[in-house]
Amino acid sequence: MSRRIQGIGMTSRRTRERMISRLREQGIYNSKVLAVMADTPRHIFVDEALESRAYEDTALPIGHNQTISQPYIVAKMTELLLEKGALHKVLEIGTGCGYQTAILARLVEQVYSVERIAPLMKKARDTLWELNIKTVGFKHSDGGWGWPEHAPYDGILAAAAPAEIPEALLEQMAVGGVMVIPVGLEGMQELHRITRTEQGFEDEVIERVSFVPFLSGVTQ
Repeated sequence: MSRRIQGIGMTSRRTRERMISRLREQGIYNSKVLAVMADTPRHIFVDEALESRAYEDTALPIGHNQTISQPYIVAKMTELLLEKGALHKVLEIGTGCGYQTAILARLVEQVYSVERIAPLMKKARDTLWELNIKTVGFKHSDGGWGWPEHAPYDGILAAAAPAEIPEALLEQMAVGGVMVIPVGLEGMQELHRITRTEQGFEDEVIERVSFVPFLSGVTQ
C-alpha cells in the first residue's frame, strides 16, 4: 500500500477509526459497512487541499458543482440498501468522486455506476483502479435512464435528488430489489427506501437529507 493511500496525520488510520466511532454513535450498526469504511481511504477521493478534512462528518466539494457525501450519509444509505440481505448486482446513479462506489464494490458482487459528468467519471475510475477495485462498470450517461442493459438490479442507490423517482429506475428493479434515493426539491428532500414486491412498490421515508439535484443530460 502506498504512503498516499495509507495516509498520515489527519488522513491516518487513527483518524479513520475516530470517524467509525462517530458513525456508531450516530446509529450505524452494520459491522460490514463500518469495516469497509474504516478500510477505505476517503482522503484520496478529494482534492489534496481538502485531504485534512476528509474524515470530518461533512460533505466536501469535488468540482463541477458536485460534492462527496458526508460519511454518515454514505454509511446510512449503504446500510439501508443491505439491510434486507446480501446483494449481487447494484446500480449506482451518480458516480461522483467514486467514494460511495468503492464502499459498495467491497460489499456486493458487481456495481454498475452511471455518471453524467465525464471528467468526474474518469477520475473516479482511475482512483478505484489505484485501489485495485475492478468489479465496477462505468457509463457516461443521463442517470435518469439507468443502465437497462444490465437490469434487473437487486439494489439501486442514487446520490442526487430528483423531484420524483424516474420511472426507468423503478422498471429496472428486480422483484425483491431495494432502491435508496433522496427525493424532493432543495430544502425539502427526504431519503426513501423503495422495495419492489410482486404487487408493486413499498415506500419507506427514512429521514430529511440534503443532496445536489438530479439533473438530466450529460457533460463532456
